[in-house]
Formats: sequence, structure tokens, C-alpha cells
Amino acid sequence: MTIDFWGLGLQAINVLILVWLLSRVFWRPVAAAIVARRDAAQAILTDAKATRAKADAALAELTSARDGIAEEREALLAKAAKEARAASAATLAEARAKAESLLTRAAETRDREAAAARAKAEKEATELAVDIARKLLTRVTTAEIQETFLTLLLAEVDRLSTQDKATLAATPGGITLVSPTALDGAAQATVTQALRQKLATLPKLHFVTDPALIAGFEIRTPHFVLHNSWQADLDGILKALNHAA
Repeated sequence: MTIDFWGLGLQAINVLILVWLLSRVFWRPVAAAIVARRDAAQAILTDAKATRAKADAALAELTSARDGIAEEREALLAKAAKEARAASAATLAEARAKAESLLTRAAETRDREAAAARAKAEKEATELAVDIARKLLTRVTTAEIQETFLTLLLAEVDRLSTQDKATLAATPGGITLVSPTALDGAAQATVTQALRQKLATLPKLHFVTDPALIAGFEIRTPHFVLHNSWQADLDGILKALNHAA
């Protein structure tokens, strides 16, 4: 077998030329494209890492915010519950105070009404008792009782001061002698004589009747009244009893 060195040499030259062409025309653009693709992939990975880091930070922030919201919610709920309990206690205390005030006022009103009713009943009972006594005394009035009241009247006149006696004696138009029943001539003369002995000067006497006296006498002037009768005694008793009640 014979080797064609010239053919091999030409083939080798062709291969070198092809390699040179490939390195110049094809390999450099391909290598540049590969490098560009690699750089782009690295940039994408870098961006992805940054985005993931941002996402993790956002997630951590969201988780922290959620935990903060949960804590705030619990705090708000606890505060609301505390305020509700305080409001309930305040409302209950206010309601209790109002109820106690109403009960106190009701008790005071009841006591006032009971006292007023008791006072009214006592007054009515007193008035009834005095009225009964007045009616009973009307039935037992006698001449002897009238004589006794005349004696008492003269004693009252005798106890007057000298000035009062002088004023009574100098009454313009005279004085009025009141009796429960009309006095006859003899009785009027007896009374006139008795008063003349007590007063230095006896003014004119006017005899009038007033059945309300029941028994007794009264001396009346425009500015002076000398009470001496069962009516005056009963009025005094009624006034004293009402005052004591």
C-alpha cells in the first residue's frame, strides 16, 4: 500500500483552514452567546434570590404584623371586657343607689302621711271629745252654776290692775255683759251691784245673750274681752290638746 503524503498534507491543510474558519466565524459568536446566556441566567438567579429575599422579608413583616394584630386584638378585647365589667358595676351601683333613694323617699313619704293621718285622727278625736263635753255641759247648766261663774267673773275683775279697772270703767259707750241666757231684772240688778263694788265708776251695762257660752259670763269692750265661761274653758282645753299633739 502506497501513502499519498501530498494528499494527506492537503487534507491537513484543509482541516487547519476549517478549524481557523470555525474559530473565527462560528466559535466566537457561539462562545459569546453562551457567555451571554450564562450571564443572563446568573442575573436571573441573582434577581430571583433578591426577589425571594424580599418575599421572605415581606412574609416575616406580614407574620410580625399579624402577630401584632392578634396581640392588639387580645388587648382590645381585654380592655373592652374590663370596661364592660366596670360599666356593669357602675350601672349596678347607680341602680342600687337609685333604688335605695326611692325606698328612702317612699319611707319618708309613708312616715309623713302616717304622721299627718295620726295628727288628723287625734285632732278629730279631740274635737269630738270637746264637742261631746260641750253637749253634756249644756244639759247640766243650772242657776247655781251661773252663780259660781258670776263669782269667778267678779274675782277676775278684782284681779285687774288699777289702770285696767280705770280703763274698763271709762269705756266709751259702756261695756257689754254676755250670758248664755237672758237675765231677768233681778239678775241684772245683782250683776250691776256686784260690778259697781269692783269698779270705782261703773259704765253703762249692755246685757246680751250668746248660747255658745254654755254657762258663765263675758265682759266685752271694743278692745278688751274678759272670758269666764265653759266655752272659753273648752276652747282652752282644745287648744292645749292640739298644741300637745
